[in-house]
Amino acid sequence: MNLIELHILQSFPVSCLNRDDVGSPKSALFGGIKRARISSQCLKRASRITAARNGAGFAGIRSRHLLSPFKEALITAGLEEEAAQKSAEELCKLFSKPDSKNPEQVTTAVYLSPGEIKQIAEATNGGEDAKKAIKNATRNDAADIALFGRMVANDPNLNVEGAAMFSHALSTHRADNEIDFFSAVDDRKGDAEDAGAGMIGTLEFNSATYYRYVAINLDLLADDKHLGGLTEDERKDILKAFIRASLIAVPGARQNSMNAGTLPHEVLGIRKTSGQPLQLINAFEKPVKPQAKGFAVSSLEEMKTHLEEIEKVWGAQGEQYYLTQTEGGLESFLDTLTQ
Repeated sequence: MNLIELHILQSFPVSCLNRDDVGSPKSALFGGIKRARISSQCLKRASRITAARNGAGFAGIRSRHLLSPFKEALITAGLEEEAAQKSAEELCKLFSKPDSKNPEQVTTAVYLSPGEIKQIAEATNGGEDAKKAIKNATRNDAADIALFGRMVANDPNLNVEGAAMFSHALSTHRADNEIDFFSAVDDRKGDAEDAGAGMIGTLEFNSATYYRYVAINLDLLADDKHLGGLTEDERKDILKAFIRASLIAVPGARQNSMNAGTLPHEVLGIRKTSGQPLQLINAFEKPVKPQAKGFAVSSLEEMKTHLEEIEKVWGAQGEQYYLTQTEGGLESFLDTLTQ
């Protein structure tokens, strides 16, 4: 397997980047110790949104609202509105069941690109069988579908295995949630009234240094079902945009009240021409102690030591590049990894 791996160490201050069902920061036990956690799903969405904002080719949209875009595409392709409505309804059924309560929606969100919708509309309007048109449509404008994958329950042939792999981010050390008590002042309350706050409440938060892992299967990314229709240079630009987004994206939860915008302390990029994805999370199975260095520096030392131990036993793990040691910074780091 031809791989690019990213081993990311990043510290976040007071924050609640990823909440559970009761609004608390997510956590997990690792090494018998409670750790702060950010789910892989949360990190993928943050990366996908950042890539779409900052780079071309990430136009995929996952939604239950399929009827309207198909209808618009069919009208553009030449159908009258009434015929377009009927044809769009039939196309939607091939992806998911219609929602009985909301006829403009289907029951399951489907990941499609604008280019894919346009091709399907033009092909069916030209007389091609709908199922065949869906199968033959390409997604060269939707690198996010190629990277993050897609599942269509109605037709497994439309499933796309994601070329990118994300781990759940775990703190490298013990991390317990804490409670923030807050109050809000009523600006219109007079001096003669009670002195109490207009509202009081509590929120949970934590702060931690996380280990994050992202890998990209380059062989899969280049096949016909993914980005095989692009040139090598175009795929390289997509890859750079994705890696850049994965490094700088921060989940958006409570960014106004607990802004946690930071950048990684260090990124180890590994390029492999063979082998399998390999996390370095076991460097932190025994939780890191901050001592006088803080968690970030101590975590980096543990990660380097763990990688050296792995290579002594299992052999070299590929070409290794550290972001902070790369002359030219991030762009040179991206060029080196994707060369």
